[in-house]
Amino acid sequence: MHIEQPEKTARSTRMTRLFGKPLRGLFPIAAHPVEDTRRLHQEIHDFALGGITLFWQRQGIYVGAGFLCGFYFSWSLAAFCYLFIQATDLFDNSICYKVINRTDHSLRHSQRLLRGLSLSNALSAASIATFILLLARLEGPGQHFMSLFFLFAAGLFAAVNNHQLTQILGLRLITYGVIFIYIPVSDILAQGASFDSKLWLHFATALFVLYFVLECSTIFLRMYQRTLDQMDELRAERDKAREGYELKSQFVSVVSHELRTPLTSITGSLTLLRETDLAKNPDSASRMLEIAHKNSKRLSKLINDLLDIQKMEARKMVYHFAPVDLGQLIHDAAQSITPYADQFEIVVRTAPPPQPLTVRGDNERLMQVLDNLLSNAVKFSHSGGYIELGARLEGGCAILEVRDYGIGVPPESSHLIFDKFQQVDTSDSRKFDGSGLGLSIAQQIIEDHGAAIDFESTLGEGSRFFAIFPLCDTEQDISIELPQSPAQQDA
Repeated sequence: MHIEQPEKTARSTRMTRLFGKPLRGLFPIAAHPVEDTRRLHQEIHDFALGGITLFWQRQGIYVGAGFLCGFYFSWSLAAFCYLFIQATDLFDNSICYKVINRTDHSLRHSQRLLRGLSLSNALSAASIATFILLLARLEGPGQHFMSLFFLFAAGLFAAVNNHQLTQILGLRLITYGVIFIYIPVSDILAQGASFDSKLWLHFATALFVLYFVLECSTIFLRMYQRTLDQMDELRAERDKAREGYELKSQFVSVVSHELRTPLTSITGSLTLLRETDLAKNPDSASRMLEIAHKNSKRLSKLINDLLDIQKMEARKMVYHFAPVDLGQLIHDAAQSITPYADQFEIVVRTAPPPQPLTVRGDNERLMQVLDNLLSNAVKFSHSGGYIELGARLEGGCAILEVRDYGIGVPPESSHLIFDKFQQVDTSDSRKFDGSGLGLSIAQQIIEDHGAAIDFESTLGEGSRFFAIFPLCDTEQDISIELPQSPAQQDA
């Protein structure tokens, strides 16, 4: 047996990293998640596509409005405003084509295009507002049927066709709304109209029409947002189905591989035992029995892991909580892993806490966690090296950790380390067996204990897995079966 107990050394523990995941769920960082980036991209694309599709429709509106203005009021004003509106519309159309033909789909580029669309639409709204104001001046006080109707048409057109981007829709509606109110109010002030004047009726009508335009904008905006939400739900269901299919493929691949090798060894051993005269060759028989026993234990562990995963997913795992002394737990775990470590010429060093540390947990399940962590540490260490198992008190919490000095975890694989059927993806690790369930099971057990688990690793230098437990001062022994989901209760 190779168990050493070196002196306890001071090591810094990254508490914020350990509890970072739950804290991020409560206090999300002000950033653009993937879903928001995708939605922004979709909204910009839909807006630009609508702008290009309606180009000729807008041209017809501009020509008609310009002709009516020129025929009944002023051809020079009509020509000036038509050219001004055309310039801003062509600029807006060029931005829309940039959006449609984009090759850079990054968030930064989407924001740059959004700023361009905002600028072009601000200029377009300003050109239309200028045309309406000049036309209203030519019409004279109380004679604004044509100008206000054009303004109403512009607002309704924006409500129907610019609802994809709320900031641009708001910009246009604010611009048109200010003009809607300014025209009748300027008449009232210029004429000094009393409350019984029809100018006040025009003002009230303008407010009513403005409310109608805003209500239409809200309806179309909600319809579009609801459509995007449905698309996101469909996309999420698709991704979930794809993830389930990939997980099923991984399950079949891993289980078939993990079953084939031990079954082949057991079958071969039993065949040799059946065909060999045991009396003449007892050493060979003993070796065959040892191989069969070793592989049957491997099969048993795989089946137990699969059953544990199934129980955890069904929320059926049962824990017998009681005070657990971490010093004794470390000693028992080291004793248990030593025969396995001896096969790889690995020394198990323990660093029990200098003072008693007691946590509330299921001793058998915590032993299962340490067995998974220690077997991984042994498996990925270099022959002739050593691993460390220890516990200590830090920040009012108990820290339980396993350290090895082996191949380490590649940075690109660190986010997969606790996923099901995942293993370290390096050329060296392909020779190691395993179902890829151990760390996933360990994480779930630790979290069911109200604790947290994390790791630190440097490629080529080793890894350190550690769990943080709240201290326990009770001796109550409780068995807990995790609650089922509502769907499982209905079943």
